[in-house]
Amino acid sequence: MHYVYVLECADGSLYTGYTTDVERRVREHDAGEGAKYTRGRTPVELRHTEAYETKSAAMSREYEIKQFSRARKERLIE
Repeated sequence: MHYVYVLECADGSLYTGYTTDVERRVREHDAGEGAKYTRGRTPVELRHTEAYETKSAAMSREYEIKQFSRARKERLIE
C-alpha cells in the first residue's frame, strides 16, 4: 500500500508527505531524519492518513493536499 499523511509539527505547522510505511516515516521525522522541513520542528504528531493501491494515486493526492489552504487542511485532519 501507498500512503499520504499529514503531520502537525511542534510549531503548529502542517506537513504532508508520501510513504509506504507510515510508522517508520513518522519515526524518521521525529529523529530529524525526515524531510528538511520537519527537522527543526520536532516532535511531530501524525494527524491524518489515507491509503492508496498505487503510488501514482497517492502522489496525486499528496500534491492535491499540498495545494489546500491551511483552513482546508485543518478540516481534513479533524
